Amino acid sequence: MTPIILTGGIDLSVGSLLGLCAILFGKFWRDAHMPIPAAALCTLGVGALAGGLNAALITRLRLPPLIVTLGTFSLFRGLAEAITRGVDTFTDFPSSFLFLGQERWLGIPAQAPIFIAAVIFFWLLVHQTTFGRSFRALGFAPEGVRFAGIPVERRIAITYVLAGIISAIAAIIYTARLGQAKADAGNGYELYAITAVVLGGTSIFGGTGSIHGTLLGVAAIAVLQSGIVHALQPSEMAGMLTGALLILALTGSVLPKMISGLRARKSALKLTKPIA
Repeated sequence: MTPIILTGGIDLSVGSLLGLCAILFGKFWRDAHMPIPAAALCTLGVGALAGGLNAALITRLRLPPLIVTLGTFSLFRGLAEAITRGVDTFTDFPSSFLFLGQERWLGIPAQAPIFIAAVIFFWLLVHQTTFGRSFRALGFAPEGVRFAGIPVERRIAITYVLAGIISAIAAIIYTARLGQAKADAGNGYELYAITAVVLGGTSIFGGTGSIHGTLLGVAAIAVLQSGIVHALQPSEMAGMLTGALLILALTGSVLPKMISGLRARKSALKLTKPIA
């Protein structure tokens, strides 16, 4: 989500895509009789195609990312519900696969190396490559970047494809964690993703932000989920608190600009005020 928001975009479909990928992963394994590695590769392909759909609608048809991903948010969840008819779930996965989500490796959760690899990849992409640095430039001034000869549409498209692939990886880990794949998997996860990014200091308008800031946002969400929610009942307050946190983070990023704008207006009025 961080590269997408850095470019000034948004992706509301990641939670729904996680649910769709989880269902298709289960279907590839159980109904198509694919081995787990082959089912996982096909699921990654589905994630890339779904991200490519968002990218094509945004870059080719020049539709607003908010509207496009709001539409695919409903589309992906609807497809998951249609495939399962709202009741079918995929269970009885082999223990070797469940190890990924439920066991430990060298004293850490088995899925931790995947998370660390993803963090390193995106940190290097955003902070250490000219390709990734162009994301900030896109958020600041997309037309200026276009005049500089940078392929804007290609850069934006890649961010959405990457988001689709990461959603598919998350779906596989989610399935291994719960031991089942169901249509409502990932419900509301897009809220957590956006909150973590904005809370980590990435501007919702694009142009500024960092991967390590997002990591701090993820840590804050984890504390909220595992600490405060256990202290406050009912547990449904998690969504409410996360929403409130997102509003506070957005307000904190916009408020300084509003204050500086008001000060500039007051200064301009004082300069133009006639002397009696």
